[in-house]
Amino acid sequence: MPVTPMTRGRYAPPAPRRELSATSADGSRLHVEIHGPGEPGAPAVVLSHGWTCSTAFWAPVVRALAADHKVVLYDQRGHGRTPAVGPRGYTTTALADDLVAVLGAALEPGERAVLAGHSMGGMTMMAASERPEFRARAAAVLLCSTGSANLTAESMVIPMRSPGGRRIAHQVVLGSRAPLGPVTAVAKRILKYATMGPAATPEQVEACARIVHACPVGVRSRWGKVLAGLDLTGGAARLEVPTAVIAGTADRLTPVVQSRRLASVLPRFEGLTELAGAGHMTPIEEPEVVVDRIRELVGVHLRTAAGEKKEKTA
Repeated sequence: MPVTPMTRGRYAPPAPRRELSATSADGSRLHVEIHGPGEPGAPAVVLSHGWTCSTAFWAPVVRALAADHKVVLYDQRGHGRTPAVGPRGYTTTALADDLVAVLGAALEPGERAVLAGHSMGGMTMMAASERPEFRARAAAVLLCSTGSANLTAESMVIPMRSPGGRRIAHQVVLGSRAPLGPVTAVAKRILKYATMGPAATPEQVEACARIVHACPVGVRSRWGKVLAGLDLTGGAARLEVPTAVIAGTADRLTPVVQSRRLASVLPRFEGLTELAGAGHMTPIEEPEVVVDRIRELVGVHLRTAAGEKKEKTA
């Protein structure tokens, strides 16, 4: 049986107000959702999920923001309802192309947004940092549980003492084509160990397991190989928009050292929030913190800019 997201509670994905398709540079079609009020003037937020996830991953964040924000989210290629592509279609360039396509399709002419990316979603924004379309649309960025380079040597899912040993072991795990199978009690324990903090609730673990296990094996493997060779430190250093960072101190996939390194290279760094005991899945483990940080960025960099523009035209 196919694995489906939660159907009840705060981790169940809410129904979007509108669905559309964005076309990327190579012709790939991306599933896009828009949530929130239909009236013009609501501040826009764009959410980009990580490796093996989908739009369902953002459910608690969308539920909190959609009352007064236009919330745009999309499935990365091969995830959720966005079709997989050929073997050559999995690159950091494709991540940037896809984000630019979504911004163009979902935002109105001249509309800007606060962008939040989790894990590979944050890497997407680093990859797109020099794109004129990205710079024109992004008022601010929030990077959640992400990194820019050297992931396999610094990850602690397999806690070997040697960085070289960890690099090899994690390369094997990231590129594996082994099926995850059904969501069982054992599978949930493994997933919690690898991706979540000790305080993650059974409901949070269940929600993440359903999302991750739904990712196709080939897609997981191909994107995993991209992550294994990732180097986007230059892209982070050229992310010329106000950027805040959130990280869990118990994150084994992208340990907090990755976020601290980002803090040292981001040109318009707006602070690092370290969540004690949280793992990699911060938007599900600590959605209130993620929502509060997005609202802060909206208030400072989107609402303020809109008010100044209104005053100038008055």
